[in-house]
Amino acid sequence: MDPLIIAVFIGFGLIIGILFGFFGMGGSFLVTPALLVFGYPAKVAVGSGLAFVFGTSVIAALRHRNLGQVDYKLALMFIVGMTTGIKVGEQVVLWLEATGIADAVVGIAYVFLLAAVGLFTLRDARGGGGDSSLPYRFDALQIPPMVSISGGVEISIWLTLGIALFVGILSGFLGVGGGFLLMPAMVYVLGVPAVVAVGTDVLQITISGGFGAFSYAQNGAVELAVVVPLLAGSALGARIGAAATSLTDEDEIKGYFAAMLLAGSVAVASNRIGDVLGIQILDKVSLVLIFGSALLVAAAVVYSALVSLRNRKSQKVVTAE
Repeated sequence: MDPLIIAVFIGFGLIIGILFGFFGMGGSFLVTPALLVFGYPAKVAVGSGLAFVFGTSVIAALRHRNLGQVDYKLALMFIVGMTTGIKVGEQVVLWLEATGIADAVVGIAYVFLLAAVGLFTLRDARGGGGDSSLPYRFDALQIPPMVSISGGVEISIWLTLGIALFVGILSGFLGVGGGFLLMPAMVYVLGVPAVVAVGTDVLQITISGGFGAFSYAQNGAVELAVVVPLLAGSALGARIGAAATSLTDEDEIKGYFAAMLLAGSVAVASNRIGDVLGIQILDKVSLVLIFGSALLVAAAVVYSALVSLRNRKSQKVVTAE
């Protein structure tokens, strides 16, 4: 690889590490589209995305554990369902690869899924959800056995496993750790507090992402020349992002989260349209959207955390006086 490309991936890894520690997403929802834009085959983009998920999640998981933001019972249920679903999703990708339509199908799926989740989260962050939030609707599904989780919420084990299986299938198909799907599922379906959802998501990603990466590696679909520089940058970023969660308002977390998903959706759509119509400038637009939006949101996260930390220190000084 060109040294400049390696430097770009290290910088991208730093940015994604911040976003991962903050949102509880392994960053593959950005890494996989970026590799598609760089011209890597869908199978390699998916496998390398999952490998990056595993490597960067270990660091952030330890940080969130120290902050007390992990629900182990919930994480275990998601790990069981996710690992099963990932294997199913992987087989779908390999079949599509054999038919020659994997790139198009994965790209289109990314566009619609990122856009749908992003718009829903943005609506909620702006106060559009009201009292019709999904947790109230799913409360009616009292399918025993029930289990208590953080935040004083009781959930059905079978409902949780069903969600985890579904997200796992999408995770194996799209090459994501499932964070951009599981975080909304925990918050909007199960009613878990956003901070706990992030920490728990990071823990399950460590396990399910590692399982997915190993499975793809067995099929020669992991590009270490990409994964290693990404991990080098994310090692520091993950710790910064995890620390920022305890300093930032919950609605801000949701708003930043939505912005990342919508930018990723537009970037992949631009890339797919450019390929179909032969418009090369759209490929550059995709790169700018992916890297630019990641940089802007990561900067916003760090700035918001620093402002909050400064305000807290000021309040302590006033109280002491």
